[in-house]
Amino acid sequence: MRIDKWLWAARFFKTRSLAAQAVDSGKVQWNGERCKPAREIRVGDALRVRSGEFEWEVFVRGLSDKRGPASVAQTLYEESGESRARREEQRAMRRLTQEPARDIKGRPTKRDRRQLANWQAGE
Repeated sequence: MRIDKWLWAARFFKTRSLAAQAVDSGKVQWNGERCKPAREIRVGDALRVRSGEFEWEVFVRGLSDKRGPASVAQTLYEESGESRARREEQRAMRRLTQEPARDIKGRPTKRDRRQLANWQAGE
């Protein structure tokens, strides 16, 4: 089975083309090596998948070329304990710190620009 098709079926990527792009760009490693989207995978292969800010280290436990519910997709792989702990730690750190740009909603208004100008002028 092709690696890009499996990544899509296991719900690591929303579309198969996104999975193929990730494999091409080196965000997916097969048994510690870069590979191409057409790489055939088998049960027992080790994959390292980076998607966004998360990284998974998984072992292939099943093959499927159809994208099903998330409960079925989770049976296709087994995540290593280290990977799971690292992701949980990243998730906890993200909860503690707030993204500074979260409160910014587009361009500043005329009032915002005046306040910024007054603040910069020292008033």
